[in-house]
Amino acid sequence: MERPQKMPKVAKVKNKAPAEVQITAEQLLREAKERDLEILPPPPKQKISDPAELADYQQRKRKTFEDNLRKNRMVVSHWIKYAQWEEQQQEIQRARSIWERALDNEHRNVTLWLKYAEMEMKNKQVNHARNLWDRAVTIMPRVNQFWYKYTYMEEMLENVAGARQVFERWMEWQPEEQAWQTYVNFELRYKEIDRAREVYERFVYVHPDVKNWIKFARFEETHGFIHGARRVFERAVEFFGDDYIEERLFIAFARFEEGQKEHERARIIYKYALDHLPKDRTPELFKAYTIHEKKYGDRAGIEDVIVSKRKHQYEQEVAANPTNYDAWFDYLRLIEAEGDKDQIRETYERAIANVPPAKEKNYWRRYIYIWINYALYEELEAEDVERTRDIYKTCLELIPHKQFTFSKVWLLYAQFELRCKELQKARKSLGMAIGMCPRDKLFRGYIDLEIQLREFERCRLLYEKFLEFGPENCVTWMKFAELENLLGDTERARAIFELAVQQPRLDMPELLWKAYIDFEVALGETELARQLYERLLERTQHVKVWISFAKFEMGVTHGETDADADMSICLARRIYERANDMLRQLNDKESRVLLLEAWRDFERNVNDAQSLQKVLDKMPRRIKRRQKIVSDDGVEEGWEEIFDYVFPEDEMARPNLKLLAAAKMWKKQKDNDTDTQPAPAEDIKPPPAPVDA
Repeated sequence: MERPQKMPKVAKVKNKAPAEVQITAEQLLREAKERDLEILPPPPKQKISDPAELADYQQRKRKTFEDNLRKNRMVVSHWIKYAQWEEQQQEIQRARSIWERALDNEHRNVTLWLKYAEMEMKNKQVNHARNLWDRAVTIMPRVNQFWYKYTYMEEMLENVAGARQVFERWMEWQPEEQAWQTYVNFELRYKEIDRAREVYERFVYVHPDVKNWIKFARFEETHGFIHGARRVFERAVEFFGDDYIEERLFIAFARFEEGQKEHERARIIYKYALDHLPKDRTPELFKAYTIHEKKYGDRAGIEDVIVSKRKHQYEQEVAANPTNYDAWFDYLRLIEAEGDKDQIRETYERAIANVPPAKEKNYWRRYIYIWINYALYEELEAEDVERTRDIYKTCLELIPHKQFTFSKVWLLYAQFELRCKELQKARKSLGMAIGMCPRDKLFRGYIDLEIQLREFERCRLLYEKFLEFGPENCVTWMKFAELENLLGDTERARAIFELAVQQPRLDMPELLWKAYIDFEVALGETELARQLYERLLERTQHVKVWISFAKFEMGVTHGETDADADMSICLARRIYERANDMLRQLNDKESRVLLLEAWRDFERNVNDAQSLQKVLDKMPRRIKRRQKIVSDDGVEEGWEEIFDYVFPEDEMARPNLKLLAAAKMWKKQKDNDTDTQPAPAEDIKPPPAPVDA
């Protein structure tokens, strides 16, 4: 366990007063410069002029080196300096002996081998150097520097065969890529093209990388072997297969063909690559293909490239989000434009396989349209009836009808069976739909089908079932009655209308009553229509009902004489009067204003000035007043301005209003007079003094 390091103690200064003699920085620098002169010069060089003196010097140096080696034999620099000193003394044998001793001490030191071999080559001891390199590459064959030096030495000695033999020994160890490239360059320097090709053949299998195959092909192309280069590219495509191939190889292959003016070959290569490579691994390939087509292609070729690029984009979108059905629609539309049935079906199958994650109708709306488009394609384009039927059935089995359904799919399936002249299957499917998940759209679709087939008894049964399912649906009652009327059964239609208006709950009763009244009017039953209006007014006092009643009376033709016309006008005017009295009792001012405006227009059309003046006298004034704003909690939140109507009849009933209005007008006039005529100074009196209590 290591002890914690202690901080050194700081000397305490007892006397903190300034020294008597102050030393400046300039003085320190000057003293340092003066001390340089005191450095002793180096001893003079020793000149040896006697062999005995030389021997003595060599003995002393050798003793020093040996002493250093005895102290620490593992210091490589001692051995190197010792051997190099012996080499300087021209004692090659001694130097060789020292190198050998050093290798015995540490034979895996690369520096020792390199220095040793360098000494032998410097002194032109070729055989010694060759033997030394043999020993080095035998002991450490993975040190590429030995092999580089060895081959370089043999080549410098013009021993080409020997250098080749060394390269072959080196290649047996399957070294790195640069070593193979060095061997190839060696053969090329001596114009041995076939030998270089053989080296490349072994190289691309030892290091099976795309760039090495491309180098091999460029080697063939550079030396004029066009067919050989093409064969190398083809072998590379076969070697890597679809799983491990890269876009770089196809781009290089296509550019090679482009360089040979083989543009059709290049186009085929690009298309093959785009079909066999994953879309996420071909961004650069698309760019290269686009550039090629812009240079050498026609309009169709450029469009083909654009289509391929869009396919790639759609593939990326659906891969990132498989439930992005809008992207599937665009993708399918693009695929259908090409016309490949197998590819279209495959894409549709991929699209419908992405079922929405939740059983909510909002998530299924876009998804169901993929099924519909698939079925329509099989029926209209592929003309495969059985496949279309299977698609519809599979889709209907997939929909969770207990939670929700899609009436459109049921109806499309029934219409498809009708087009195939399978009436029973169509009826069976619609009956199953109504039984499993009754919907208004299904009933209407089934009824329309039977009407087209003129099966009116079936239509009656369906309408009865429809009304049992939804008795509040006014449109269904109206359609049912319309059907009976078209069939000439007036009493049945009237009975249907009577049943409809007696329902306790209706979604659009105003449409139903209007249809009933129009039905009676169309039959010429004026009195029955009038009775219907009276019954309707017992239920509601809506202003539109009154106006419609008055227009009905005005439009009824009792005859062609003037007396009949006057009677219609009187009846209509009487209805307006009744309506005005009723709305006045209900205090519904807005509705009353609408009624009076309609009454005024009626009197203008009649050209009765006296009656028109009576109506104009009833027209209200529009005033602005303030009222408090009260929140739902009962808290006052301020004031707001609203518009209100004041009717003359109401003012007559409340005489105080006239008095207040006159007083207000008099006060306003008095204020205006006071502002325009200032009083004289003598008339101005001081205010009276306050009176004490």
